[in-house]
Order: sequence, then C-alpha cells, then structure tokens
Amino acid sequence: MPARRDILLAALLTLLAFVPTVSVIGAEIGDLPKRPPDALSVAVTLALTVPLTVRTRWPGTCLVVVGGAFALHQALALPSTFGTVGLYVALYSAGAHQARLRRTTPVAATAAYVLLAVVLHLLGSPQRIPDFVAFSLVLAVTWTAGAEVRRRRAEEAERRRLSAEAAAVAERTRIARELHDVVTHHVTAMVVQADAAQYLLRGAPDRAGESLTAISGTGRRALTELRALLGVLEATGGPAADRTPALGTVGDLVERARLSGQPVEWTEHGHPLARSVDVELAVYRVVQEALTNALKHAAGHLTAVLVRHGDTHIEIEVTTEGPVAAGGQGGGRGLAGLRERLRLLGGELAAGPRPGGGFTVHALIPSRSDT
Repeated sequence: MPARRDILLAALLTLLAFVPTVSVIGAEIGDLPKRPPDALSVAVTLALTVPLTVRTRWPGTCLVVVGGAFALHQALALPSTFGTVGLYVALYSAGAHQARLRRTTPVAATAAYVLLAVVLHLLGSPQRIPDFVAFSLVLAVTWTAGAEVRRRRAEEAERRRLSAEAAAVAERTRIARELHDVVTHHVTAMVVQADAAQYLLRGAPDRAGESLTAISGTGRRALTELRALLGVLEATGGPAADRTPALGTVGDLVERARLSGQPVEWTEHGHPLARSVDVELAVYRVVQEALTNALKHAAGHLTAVLVRHGDTHIEIEVTTEGPVAAGGQGGGRGLAGLRERLRLLGGELAAGPRPGGGFTVHALIPSRSDT
C-alpha cells in the first residue's frame, strides 16, 4: 500500500532527523551561525518529515508544508538535521504524483526559492549567487526526476489501455466471425432443408420427414454453438478446446451438407496430427464456409472437398461446379473473415471462379502442435 510505505518513510526520516551523527547530511543553503536546539527546532524538524506521510496522496500540500519548514529552518539558522532531506523527497513526490497545478507549481517553487535566497542574503548569509544557483539546480533535478517517473508511468498506463482496447477489438472481431460462421452455415442449411421438405410434401410426403429431422438436428447444433459463444461473452464458457469443433468433425460437415441435398465428395490425404485449437478451428471454418456458399449459390451441383495433412501445413481445397456466384466472387464477409483468421495463423486463402466454370476455395494453414 502506498500510504503504508509513505508512513514508514516518514517515520524513518523522523528518527534519523534526531540522530546527531547524521545531522551533517541534509539540505543546507543559508550557512548562518546555528542556534542551540530548542522546542522550535524540534517542531520545525517534525514539519520537515511528518508531512511525508501524505506525499503520494497530497503531494502539493506536502511540498508546501515541507518547503515552508525548510525556509524557516534556514532563515532562523536552526541546528543542522538530516530531516532537511525531506525537501528533496517532497519535491520528487510532487513531480511524480501531483496531478493538479503541475505547470504552476515549478513557477511558484522557483519564486519562493528566490525570496528565500534574498532573505538569507539580507540576514548575512555568506553564500553567493553561484551557490544559490547550484542549489537550485539540485532542486530542479530532483523535481525533474519525479516528473520523468510520472511521464513513464503515464505512458505505460496508456500502453496497457491501448493493448486492452486492441485485445477487446480482436476478441469482438473473433466472436463476430464465429457468429457469422455459425449462423450463416446453419441457417443456410435449414433454409435448403425446408425448401426440400416443401417440395417433398407435394411429391413424396413419406420422405418429407427426413428433411424435417435434418432441420431439427441443424437447429440443435446451431443452438449448441451459439450457447458456447454466449458463454465466452459472459466469461462463463469452458476451456477453448471444449468449445471448438475438432478437426475430425469436418467429416460431419460433409455429411450434413449431403443431408441438405448437396452432392459432396470427401477426400482426405495423410494422417491428422495433433494440432493447436486455432488450427483445427481454422480448418473447420474453411470447409464450413465453402460448403455454405455451395449450398447458397450452387445447390445440387457437385462439390469436392480435399484435405491434405502435411508435416508443416494443412492444405484444403473445396471445388464447386455450377455458376460462378458459388463463392460470391471471393469478396463475401465470410471469406474476408477467413482470410484474416488464416493471416493471423501465418496461412493464406485464395477463392475465385474456375476457368472452366464453378468456384474454388484453396487454403494453406501452417500446422502448430499443442506442445
């Protein structure tokens, strides 16, 4: 606690102020013939040290009291004491902790010091102008050291604030991407399945139940993922690994697309290795976005999903036959979010129409193990 440290410091300086062996150490400028110790010297000494108990809470008040006590100590030629070091401590504290009147305090302190120098000269002080100037430089350096500490402290606080804001923006962006991926994929699948159910009700009512069951399953999966995202927003979610679709569920995406009536060919080369959660989620989202676009823009056209597992990268290629609009020309919000997600992982995403017709999404994601 700052208050406790201030009290301990003031107590230590007060104790040392009455130790004769260290009385020669301190701030001295008047160099007038010293008076013998008396009750006034004790009171002034206490005024030099006791106000330091509030040096961080009320640094301006502390400086005024200690500075006044120092001026009185020099003008009355009171006995030398270590307590005059309190002036340096009060000056440093004002520079480091004072928030109000920061610009006027140095001006006022300088004026008070000039007045003290004039009074000491009139009282017969042997000190000359260079002596007073040298002492003033010591005081200025003390103030400047405190002001520099305050400046650095303020810069560090600003850096932490900006870092926190950047982290918050990044988290909001990440959650927005997740919401887009979850809602777009599942709602698109449900719309396609509902359209299929309406068609089957007219032509093959005995098969309409399959589409309705698929709609129900898709809705439940959407609710599960949305609850997980809400858990993150409320800071009540479980570990990230428990909320993130695993790499093995890419096959489930393919099966759900097939249930929605989209013909999908699923090919996997290599053996899946242990990957970081971010990499697994990126693979999942790439396939999810590509299949969602296929359902939206090229329903009923063949879509081929290829995943290659390498030692250093995972390669994904999703090719859809049919109209060029199958990927929105690669400029949709979902694909833009995927590019940013992969960029943060050191990967890359390319999406666009094929020369012979159709649309291709190609992703290359660096592998990062959990170790």
